[in-house]
Parts: sequence; C-alpha cells; structure tokens
Amino acid sequence: MTTADVDSERPNGRSGHGPADDFEVFRDDWGIPHLKAGSALALARAQGHNAALDRAWQLETERHRVLGTTAAYLGAEAVDWDRFARRARLADTARRCYDRLAPETAAWVSAYVAGVNAGLADGAARAPEFAAAGLAPGRWEPWTPLGVWLSTHILFAGFPTKLWREEVARRLGDDRATLFATDGPGTSGSNGWLLTGARTTTGAPVIAGDPHRFIEDPGVYQQIRLACPEFDVVGLAVPGVPGIAHFGHAGGVAWAITNAMADYQDLYREQLRRTADGDVEALGPDGWYVVHAHTETVEVAGGEPETVEVVETDRGPVIIGDVTGDVAGGEAPDAPVISLRYPPRVTGDLGFDVLPALLRARTVADLDTALDGWVEPVNVVLAADTTGATLHRVAGHVPVRPQANRLRVVPAHDPAYAWREGAEPTPRTEVDPVTGTAVMANERGLAAPLGIEFAPPHRARRIRELLGTPPGAGARGLTGPPWSSADMAAVHTDTRLASSRQLLSLLAWAPDLGPDAERLRDRLLLWDRHMDADSPDATLYSRLRADVVHRLAAHPALRPVTGDADPWRSPAYPPLFRPWLAAVPRIGYALETLLTVGLLPYEDRLAIVAASAEAVAATQAESPWGQVHRVSPWQALPGATPEEVWPGLAGDHDCVLSTSSVPGITDLFARGPAARYVWDLARREDSLWVVPFGASGVPGSAHHRDQSELWASGRLAPVTTDWNLLHRTEESTTTMTTTPEPAASAASAASAASTVPALRPAVHEQKVEGFGVVRLVPVDPAADAELLHGWVTEERARFWGMADHTREQVREIYEFVDSLPTHHAYLALRDGVPAALFQTYEPDADPVGECYDVQPGDFGIHLLIAPAEGEGAVKGYTDALLTAFIGYVFSDPAHLRVVVEPDARNEKALARMVRVGFELGPEIEKPEKTARLAFLPRAALGLV
Repeated sequence: MTTADVDSERPNGRSGHGPADDFEVFRDDWGIPHLKAGSALALARAQGHNAALDRAWQLETERHRVLGTTAAYLGAEAVDWDRFARRARLADTARRCYDRLAPETAAWVSAYVAGVNAGLADGAARAPEFAAAGLAPGRWEPWTPLGVWLSTHILFAGFPTKLWREEVARRLGDDRATLFATDGPGTSGSNGWLLTGARTTTGAPVIAGDPHRFIEDPGVYQQIRLACPEFDVVGLAVPGVPGIAHFGHAGGVAWAITNAMADYQDLYREQLRRTADGDVEALGPDGWYVVHAHTETVEVAGGEPETVEVVETDRGPVIIGDVTGDVAGGEAPDAPVISLRYPPRVTGDLGFDVLPALLRARTVADLDTALDGWVEPVNVVLAADTTGATLHRVAGHVPVRPQANRLRVVPAHDPAYAWREGAEPTPRTEVDPVTGTAVMANERGLAAPLGIEFAPPHRARRIRELLGTPPGAGARGLTGPPWSSADMAAVHTDTRLASSRQLLSLLAWAPDLGPDAERLRDRLLLWDRHMDADSPDATLYSRLRADVVHRLAAHPALRPVTGDADPWRSPAYPPLFRPWLAAVPRIGYALETLLTVGLLPYEDRLAIVAASAEAVAATQAESPWGQVHRVSPWQALPGATPEEVWPGLAGDHDCVLSTSSVPGITDLFARGPAARYVWDLARREDSLWVVPFGASGVPGSAHHRDQSELWASGRLAPVTTDWNLLHRTEESTTTMTTTPEPAASAASAASAASTVPALRPAVHEQKVEGFGVVRLVPVDPAADAELLHGWVTEERARFWGMADHTREQVREIYEFVDSLPTHHAYLALRDGVPAALFQTYEPDADPVGECYDVQPGDFGIHLLIAPAEGEGAVKGYTDALLTAFIGYVFSDPAHLRVVVEPDARNEKALARMVRVGFELGPEIEKPEKTARLAFLPRAALGLV
C-alpha cells in the first residue's frame, strides 16, 4: 500500500464529517472498534470513551492497581500488591512523569482521560463485576494512564531475580549466582520477525509475531483503529493508555516489539534507623541523612486496615524491609532493607511523548526518530515501510552503572554503585540482506550488552529455520519462500521443543531400565518432539520432565536452595516476590542447563533420569497434551461471571508457540500469546490479527469470547480497513457530552477545553522553581463538579463546610460563584494536573466585610489543596502553590493586601500563613464558623 492509498482511507476526504471535536465509532464483524474523528484530541477522547464502554471493569482494576487500593474490594489476597504499589510510589511517579510531558502531549493524554471519565458510568452499567464487588467506578486523573503503563511494566524487567541470585550466591557460592540464568517465571517475552520484500509474494515487507505475556481476562491488548486527518493507524492498544505503543500499522509504516531482556532497575541494600524525634535516616556515601517517610493505610475488604510506611532514600523507594528503632538492614540476610531505583522515578520521564509521534509516523525514519525518546520497557523493535526501508534496533533507557548492579543487590552507602549521567547507547543492526529476514525472540542477540538473563536461543533459531525452509522440506504447513501473510500462522503455531534434546539424550543412555521404562524410553526417542495438542507423547515427556525437576530439587547439591531452605519460604521478602524466589520453577526453567553443566556429576544426572523414567512408566496414564495443557487466565474477580472451561492448546515454554507451563509445578499455562499479528506492507487489508478472547471485556457480549476458537487453533482474523465494510454505531460524541445542553451557546468555546482543565486558557501562569508550572484556569461548574465534590467532601476538607453536600449541590454553589462579578473560582494546575481549588473575592462584597474594617485594595482568597497532593507528597507543596497564588493576586497593582480567614481551629493552616509572611488578625464570628483573619500586605513582599 502506498502513502497515497493510505491517505484515501483517512476520514478527511469523506463527506459529512462533523466538527473537529466530534467522533464516530464503527465496528467490524468481530466487534473491533474503528474510531474516526476530526482531530487528534477528539480521537483521544474517542479512544478513552471506547475503552470505558468496552473495558470498564478492566480500567477500574488498573486504576486501583496504580493507587494501591485493590484490597479494598478484592480482599486480603490483594494486599501484597497494594503494599508494593504504595511503597514503590507508582502513583506519585506517574504524576511526576505527567508533569514533565510536553504541553501538547499532556493535552492529548488529558483528552483521553476526559473520554474515559465520560464513558465509565455507562461502561460500568454493562459490567456485572461492579455489582459483584459492590464498587462504583472512580474518577481518572490526567496522570492515571501513565500510572497504568508503569504498574503494568514495573515488574517487566524482573528485578526480583536479583533477590534470587543473591540467595543462590549466599547459599551455593558467588560463582553459582547465574547458574539458573534463563527466561524465568517473572519475565515476559515475545516472538517477532520481519521479511523483506525479496522474501514475500508481494514484493513488500511483512512483519509478524506474538507478545508472550500473562493471559488476562479481559486481554491486555485491545485491537483498535484510530483515524483522523493526521493519521490512520490499526494496532494493539493497552486499555487505559492512549495511542498504539507496541504493535501498529499506519499504512505507510508498521512496527512491532519484543522484550529486549535489558536490565535497567537496581536494588540497593540500605541501612535505616529511626531517630528520637521520629525521623527516618539512611546511611549514604556521606553518612547518615534524613529521608522522606510517611504512612498510608491500605483498606482491606473483610479485614482490618493495614498501615504501610513509605520510605524513600536517595537511591529510591524502600520496597523490602521495615524501619526499627535500631539500625535496620545492612548485611543481615534475614532482615534486609532494600530500595528500588528505576528510571522514571529518577528522571521523571516515562517516554509518553513518543506515543503521539508513533501515530504520526509515515516512514521508518519517522519511527526511528520517535523511538529515540522511548523509556520503558526496553524493547527490540522491528519496523518496515512501503518504500522497503527497514529498522532493527533497541529502544529504551538503560542507566549507566557498574556491571555488579545488574547482577546482585548492591550496597547503598558505597558511591561506586551510583548511577552515572546519561544512558547506555541502544544497539541497532541492519536486516540481513542475504536471508532477507530479521528475528527477535528475547535471545542473547542485539540487546546482549544491556542485560544478564535472556531466553534460550531455541525460539529464535526455530523461526529462522522455518523462514529459511524451502517448500516441502519439512516445515509443516509452510508454502514459502516466498512468503504470504497467510503463511505466517504456521510459524506462530510451530510446536517443536528443541530444549528437550538434553533430557532425551540422557534418557537414551539411562542404565538398568526395567521393561516399562525401556518402552517409555523407546517411545520418547521416536517422538517428533512437537508439543502438539493431540499428542500423548508430549504429555509423557512433560511428566518425565516434572519428575526430573523434583529429583533434582532433592539432590544434595541443590538442597541449600530447596525444601525447607527454599528462598520463597523466607519471611524476609514480601510474598509478592515469591514467584521469582521459588526453587522448583527455577529448576524447571533452567533444566536444560542443569542437565548439561557440571553441578551434578554425569552419573548422578543419568541416575535421576533413569529413576524418573521408572516412576513415569509405572503410572500407565495417558492423555493428549491439550487435555492437560490449558490456559489459566488471570481475572481480578473470577467469581463474578459463570465458571468457564478454558481451552487446551499446543506448545510449551521453549516452542515458538510459547504457552508456558511451569515444569515441576503444573501443566496449565498462565503465560502465552497475548495477541498475534501479521502486518502486510503491500496491502494493509491483507494484515491479520487475533487476541485470546474477544474485542469486548463485557461478559455476555457477542464479542466477549468470539476470537477464542481462532486463537486456540492458531488462526487469525482479517484486519478490515474499508469503511464501507464496517458498521457504524451510535457510540459518538453525543453519548459523552459532559456539559448541559443549554451550554451549546458557548459552543465550540469550549467543548474539549471546558471538559479538560489543561486545555482551558489560563488567567495566570507562573513557574515555581523546583516545583513546576502553576496555571490558574476558571472552574467549569458542570465539568468540574465531580472532581470538586470529591475534594470538598473528604474529612480533611471539613473546614470548607461542604462535607455533606451532594455533587449537584456543589455544582450549584460554583454556578452561583461563577455568576458573581466579585467572586471567582479557579483550578490550580501543577504542570497540567489539578492540584488545588483557589477562590478569590472582594471583601466589601462578601459577608466577611461586615466582620472587619475593610481597607482599600483588600483582596480575599480561599485555598483547598487536592487530596492526593498534600504536603506529604512534595516538601513545601502548599507553600509553592501559595507563591503562585500570591503572585497572581499582586500582579494587579490595585491589590494592596491579601486577606484570608481560615477556621480558627485549623492550626496547620494558620501556621502556614504565618510562615509565608501573613500577619494574624482577630477572630471573627461567621454563621458557619469562627474564623481567624490574617493579612499579607503588598509592601511586606517588597512590591511597589
């Protein structure tokens, strides 16, 4: 497809298109949404609105995961995540990163959030999980999408593996730290490959692959199309995040990623102590110093609330261990105190400015330039465009620091382990001109300089083998080369298990087998080593492998890390990290290595395999692999919908069809292809895709499970691009109007701007050093009523006097304020995020003027700080806002004195006023409270 062809598909050439802020929703036969709008901002609102309708429960779950509040409705089993989310400061990091966005990106993200908030009520009404959990949907903040991205990927790089290596080194010796180094249970991988035009039937490139992630219901990827005059992109979006980040086809250019397996997060062994006055101190390179510390409460459904102390050192948030009266942490193995250092927390950059740039890319060069700003997760990228240009590179931020940081937990007080300036260079290479292919499968290849543990090479080798196979030369189901898009399904679903070689080789030489075990041996040696769903031999192999894993775990050489000594039993580590610390899964995934290297004598390995063969042969149990190898998806609230029988699949961990069971634990798999895609650069409409379940996250929807059979059988659905073949729905701008209809007179004044505070014109803008840019924008009573209601009804806002008000009453109050020429209400935005409610008034036109002698030039203010942004979040937070507010007031030379009248009982507010220079006045009686006047003369600040 040429760029001109793509332009003809875009909506700017269609008649009858509405205003720039309108949008339309079409769906194909699979219910996949195709969104069309007159501008990128309107399209972002449409995407957020669509996500809220199709994935409301998923969005609500993700929002709670960011905030660390899932236990409030899921119960005690969710406490571990909530504690981690609070301690790692995920929400605060998302706010920081939002604050650093370019203004146009912040507006784009805010527009998406406006769409989510407008659609959540309708979406929640369709989703039975809300009623089952007794939950109402909450409000998204502008930074919430960044939090969703962060919480989804914070464990992606597998930093807990360093805890495992630490335990292995301590118990087996430093030289054994990487003995189990392989693609472990906490990491995620993918397959991806690119064929140049020389290798395809059309003469244009093809990109294909499948991301391997934990299978979630609803799925982690949403098939979608985003079209406006600037771009028209199909791809796999992450619900809760605007744009299409990982897998997309923009007509002129297409791209895909795999996990680079880079190491970019560090763990530091801290020493902490609590001082006599309650402060927390940490030992750093220059000695002891006071660190940030505050407590939070995790609410638990059906249980008692839990208190979490959030501590952050100069390295990062403390995620393991507690502060005691004495020195805590250090070298003590049974009570470590460990902090996490991760790039977005350090730099305030999550790479979101890249997302809109990806949508606008027309060529590989455009895409390459955009990816220079990518942060995390660190990915290997393949891309191609319609000119035949290709790209094969790593994208992401890997900090510069010693190699030891990548391997183990390192001492916090030693400056040798500090991060250096900048980031590691990201490797790139050319697509092999001889083979016309490029493959990425998490192996130790292009990204080798950036990581420690990589996937075994089997998947990458097998894909290369398949793509290089002549017709009829043993590659089942393949017809190329040259290859068509339809041929790629046979690569996706290949089940050859190359990692079985070492175990079967030992089985071939196993001594003194009984008759049944000999028959088992002969049968498995004749097996074709394909983990096919209908293969009983594959099941036999899995049983043999599991038995060998358990016998290895019982061997004296590994006993220091197994049985009662298994690190997962240690109370020193939070339960959240147990999947990375459990010995049996580690042995299972590293089985090929453990059966090859010299940890165990060769004779011991032979004896173990022989004993396992005897045990499996004695069971006389047979079943096809697909009967026992079933998907086991993660569901936030599994009891809310009818119980299902999940499908069985072919494949295994090291197959191209990577459906990862856990050897020695279960044949079920929770990780596998979270989607499959084929991007055709000749004709986008010949592209293909599939997800595990369906386009809709709503149980009972026709499109909730309609792709399951396709996915399980390895087939793909067509990507429909012709608007005439799509079905227009009623899900349009009119369904998400957030202002009353009579306001249409202000029209277009403010459709997007009135609903998204960051898009409104500011009456004042001021940069506060070390804090950010503060903008004051007028309150929109209708659009902001829900936000303000949430603020003024909290216990902490009791002095505001609206604790018992309904949302409508709050809206009416601010409509009244808005009608007065002497009173004004503003939202204070800190770098685009609502941070406070700021009100001004002329005292002689307010009841307070009857309580004191009003002077010419007096000007009154009220201030309410947003709940999530109190002084505990950023030191001097309220003082910084006051700096901007006072700057605004005194920007008018007619204002000679600021007047405040906080509740006389609000000692904290009074102390704050004195601290910034106010002079306390008398107490006054008002109908609703006893207030204390305070004054800040213009002259006190040296202003003329």
